[in-house]
Amino acid sequence: MASLTSPFPLWPGGAPGALGTGDLHEPKLTPFPAAPRPDGAPLPAFLVLPGGGYGCLAEHEGKGYAEWFARNGISAFVLNYRLGSTGYRHPVMLHDAARALRLLRAQARELGIDPGKIGVVGSSAGGHLASTLLTKWDRGNPGAADPVDRLSSRPDVGILCYPVVTLTLPFTHTGSRDNLLGADASDALRLELSAERNVTSETPPTFVWHTVEDQAVPVENALLFASALREKGVPFALHIYEKGQHGLGLANHAWAPQALRWLTVRWPLLPGLDG
Repeated sequence: MASLTSPFPLWPGGAPGALGTGDLHEPKLTPFPAAPRPDGAPLPAFLVLPGGGYGCLAEHEGKGYAEWFARNGISAFVLNYRLGSTGYRHPVMLHDAARALRLLRAQARELGIDPGKIGVVGSSAGGHLASTLLTKWDRGNPGAADPVDRLSSRPDVGILCYPVVTLTLPFTHTGSRDNLLGADASDALRLELSAERNVTSETPPTFVWHTVEDQAVPVENALLFASALREKGVPFALHIYEKGQHGLGLANHAWAPQALRWLTVRWPLLPGLDG
């Protein structure tokens, strides 16, 4: 059962395809609830996907983001998804993210959130996972035995922070790519998991930001995704900053209030901004 006070598993009976037990093999969501609204209305929410090259999970892009969302009236849920460093490969990570989105939607009433206002935010490799969910979501399986699996995995909006987007040279981050697919993955699979190639007119509105100075994940990743959104007529915002190394998180506060202002266009009645 979902909880607002402690982490809860995506699959209470154990994750499909688990290679072991414990935190590395049992994906879970950690809640960071925003304060209830005075009128009792359900809150918007974000699924938070930390970066870490599909080899670890960066706390400042998980808990750090979630606490900031909660201060600004948006409940957040950090996903501890399975990683390439512990033997997992695509599509396990996507299955974890999709299940997390469905579970938040299924448990919306208990969590005090609006099932029609659930976004996804990801940084670096977490940005790749978020961009994959934004472009490879599905409407759910109406005949599934598990009622959670009957729901859509489509996020309502996305925020991509210095994301890995393409898995092809010369602009990919090879560490993330190899942890996700394996070093010997085919060119066809690398193309299939390059998110800029999978944008459609049904891709959710997305806020994208990056820095020109990023030496780990080239800024072209953000530009490729934004260009694909533009081509398909998807609403988006793109912010490119000159300065800043990879992995900034909230250290560059310019993006944070800009993202919240962008969200207020889509989700009116958000409270005031807290940088």
